[in-house]
Amino acid sequence: RAVPLALALISVSNPRLNILDTLSKFSHDADPEVSYNSIFAMGMVGSGTNNARLAAMLRQLAQYHAKDPNNLFMVRLAQGLTHLGKGTLTLCPYHSDRQLMSQVAVAGLLTVLVSFLDVRNIILGKSHYVLYGLVAAMQPRMLVTFDEELRPLPVSVRVGQAVDVVGQAGKPKTITGFQTHTTPVLLAHGERAELATEEHVPVTPILEGFVILRKNPNYDV
Repeated sequence: RAVPLALALISVSNPRLNILDTLSKFSHDADPEVSYNSIFAMGMVGSGTNNARLAAMLRQLAQYHAKDPNNLFMVRLAQGLTHLGKGTLTLCPYHSDRQLMSQVAVAGLLTVLVSFLDVRNIILGKSHYVLYGLVAAMQPRMLVTFDEELRPLPVSVRVGQAVDVVGQAGKPKTITGFQTHTTPVLLAHGERAELATEEHVPVTPILEGFVILRKNPNYDV
């Protein structure tokens, strides 16, 4: 019964197909507690991603479990998590280019997952408010840029898969397979952004969340 929850914890807000397929298999299990946990785990794995495949799986599950109110409650929860903040929030506890882990976020996730070990008496009983623990893990996954007066400043950024460049000589490329967008922009799991031009200099070394940009005095058009 704990396996679906463990799968959810290792892949929060990162809907990998092999994990989704495993959870989908568990969600039709004969043991109702396994299916409750699996359906909720599907919501955790896809939280805030608007993943189309997961949304289709959950719609199918809603029809399959239409007669069982408890399973239907879990499906609705998972659907709500999948479209968390209309796709602008994430539950992933890692931040700052996944170098730091937010202990508050992990505590929020673990509170909810541990209470799911006795799902019938806690979540489906009188303590469903434990689910509010997930609020501690929610953080925006968009990149929004501002100027020094804190006015929104649309700039071109390259968004692509992050590459580990620790210990490499010279100035290696930090992202691969990038696309150029104008901020604000959403960063998926494992993605990194960098400014497309040198017209502005970010005040923080990591482009994530809300970033203040300063004019580059050495930039000439």
